[in-house]
Amino acid sequence: MPQEHPYVSEAKEGKPVCEWVVAGLVCVSGILAAFGYTTAATAVLAVTAVVLGLMRIILRDHSPWKVRSVAFDATICLCFGVGLSLLALSIKMMV
Repeated sequence: MPQEHPYVSEAKEGKPVCEWVVAGLVCVSGILAAFGYTTAATAVLAVTAVVLGLMRIILRDHSPWKVRSVAFDATICLCFGVGLSLLALSIKMMV
């Protein structure tokens, strides 16, 4: 009884270069946070997420950043970026 696996291909799902750039920005954010620059680290993550969401909306199927559908990717990226920004702002306002 053969098992059917979902079709996954780098040529269809995204570009490794874009994924490495995002991984690098996440590492930069972690380094900034480790040195105490939490606002800068949060900004790097939030801007990265928003740019990825907008890039996915604008480029649609030609986007180098693909995980699922355009709507899913854009929603997750934009909500993460905006949510992280609002969370950081609310913490700053409470302190």
